[in-house]
Amino acid sequence: MNLNSNNQTVVVGMSGGVDSSVTAALLLEQGYRVIGVTMKTYDFDEVGGNVANETSCCGLGAVNDARLVAAKLGIPHYVVDFREAFGREVISNFVQEYMKGRTPNPCVICNREIKWGQLLAKAEALGADLIATGHYARLRFDERSRRYVISRGKYEQKDQSYALWAVSQVALSKTIFPLGNLTKPEVREIARRLDLRNASKDESYEICFVADNNYERFLKEQVPDLETRVSGGEVIHENEVVGSHKGFPFYTIGQRKGIGAFGRKMYVTGIDSLKNRVSIGSAEQLDHRELIASGVNWSGCERPVAEIRVTAKVRYKDNDTPASAQGLEDGKIRVTFDNPKRAITPGQSVVLYDGDDLIGGGIVEIALN
Repeated sequence: MNLNSNNQTVVVGMSGGVDSSVTAALLLEQGYRVIGVTMKTYDFDEVGGNVANETSCCGLGAVNDARLVAAKLGIPHYVVDFREAFGREVISNFVQEYMKGRTPNPCVICNREIKWGQLLAKAEALGADLIATGHYARLRFDERSRRYVISRGKYEQKDQSYALWAVSQVALSKTIFPLGNLTKPEVREIARRLDLRNASKDESYEICFVADNNYERFLKEQVPDLETRVSGGEVIHENEVVGSHKGFPFYTIGQRKGIGAFGRKMYVTGIDSLKNRVSIGSAEQLDHRELIASGVNWSGCERPVAEIRVTAKVRYKDNDTPASAQGLEDGKIRVTFDNPKRAITPGQSVVLYDGDDLIGGGIVEIALN
């Protein structure tokens, strides 16, 4: 990560939104040669239509916004076709995880495989030295550890470090995050100063390829016989059958809505995909002290040989809390929280921090205790 241009060329992933547009503008002001690239990652007819009037990423409106911003800035702009890789690495993984009774985080996979995989390769093919994105995160080279370290973005409400834990050191060495020290209001003000067309453009908070946020609809369309395969399974409470459900992939740990009335608040506490069972229980039964995670990437440090103290979060909007982390065999970790954590969910990411610095992360396999 190099904030001094030194006549370098940087490819900016331009989604059509204000963050990536300002990213390109700031790098241009800093003296970089900037190339804008918009990624085509899926077709709307393959994911159930376009409810966002083509303003979400990959829509014609988003591509047009990115193209017009690039023209205003005077930089070249390309649209690249990553549909095959995105379908294979992101959408297929998303469906497969739900079919295992898990709740995935596709942004983590997209970052590792698409933005810092396919896009980085395309940047190199274009002769670029670096890539940049509009993520609200900070990145520095730590002389002591000789590693690139991601830190939380200055703007706490938009910090996106959680979804970056799986990015490799090689990829980080070729990355810039120009917005890491800015707030969203400051970014919009820069866009207004530069008279960018998307200065006030609304943000999208849903997963890009499920724009209507209807996972049930999406899964049914991706797996045509799904309803007949999974409907009518058992709902279990304290080892007793108390009802039936519409299909285990349509539930997630901690869910309360749509599980029936039992005279008191009940939550999904477990999902058994092999037996097509959904377990329910009280809020207290969602609390766990430990988890095991796999596929661990030690981003901010070498793999520790002993237990280390960290703070950890188990979902994007979670608050990180004190815990201990111990490396296990086969690239796994055991994370033990000082106090019980609510709704630890297989398929989601557990991300470890030392202060503001991201240490590493992994995919939750099971909650214990």
